[in-house]
Amino acid sequence: MSPSPSLGPAPRQKGFLQRPDCRIYYEVTGRGPALVFAHGLGGNHLSWWQQIAAFCDRYSCISFSHRGFFPSDAPAGGPDPADYAGDLTALLAHLGVEDVCIIGQSMGGWTALDHALAHARSGGARLRAMVLAATSGPVDPAQSEAAEAFAAWQAGAAPALAAGRAKGVHPALGTRGAAEQPAAHFLYRAIDELSATLDKEALRGRLMRGRTLPASALAGLAVPTLWLTGAEDIVFPSPVAPALAAAMPVARHVEFAETGHSAYFERPSAFNAALDDFLQDFFPGRDAQA
Repeated sequence: MSPSPSLGPAPRQKGFLQRPDCRIYYEVTGRGPALVFAHGLGGNHLSWWQQIAAFCDRYSCISFSHRGFFPSDAPAGGPDPADYAGDLTALLAHLGVEDVCIIGQSMGGWTALDHALAHARSGGARLRAMVLAATSGPVDPAQSEAAEAFAAWQAGAAPALAAGRAKGVHPALGTRGAAEQPAAHFLYRAIDELSATLDKEALRGRLMRGRTLPASALAGLAVPTLWLTGAEDIVFPSPVAPALAAAMPVARHVEFAETGHSAYFERPSAFNAALDDFLQDFFPGRDAQA
């Protein structure tokens, strides 16, 4: 891990973690309790720029690019989501992190939940808390008490996705986000396109085939969890999130109005406020700086 110029007053480190079949790029910005940010299918470590800047004065913010996502390497045959949790466990060990809060967005939910499930069985870095943003990871929404709500959401989301694609709208921001924030929409697409050699449709298929766990699998996860969703999400079914949160011993759900799939990117102030409020339960006294 090599030092590099600081981001304002916050110390910053970056490097590559060698895995058996690829390298994982990571950055650590700030000092204090560890927050690790796991990005979605349309992103990489850069996706969290609005969170790193907001939290690095009080926390060690760890961002990384999943295997296959720029500038990490792609293993032969492309990335397998089943390897994500192992990559994260190895990264935390490499950095000497003993306590961590994981924030997973969309695809990053597979990383977060698989890591949490493995942690519950075998230990490792202590998982203090978890945030699942627009994701249920490997948990199948159809295998929950909100299966009917999921089916109703699917019926509306499919045509909305098709209509957005026809207009060149990235589904992770949606029509409202693209119209209200064209600069953010452009930046999101630019970050997405950095991983140009990655077959994301093949990876999406692997993710969906790995979404097999019933909601009842969440009952054994005692880690405090915050579910964050956008009311206008056409990628992840926000209406199912309350039932999934209720399936966990210690969890709550916050929904952002007039927001699509990527609240962290589209509504960063609201997202960061919800995250900061949640973190106060575990790291009191680390309020947002005025």
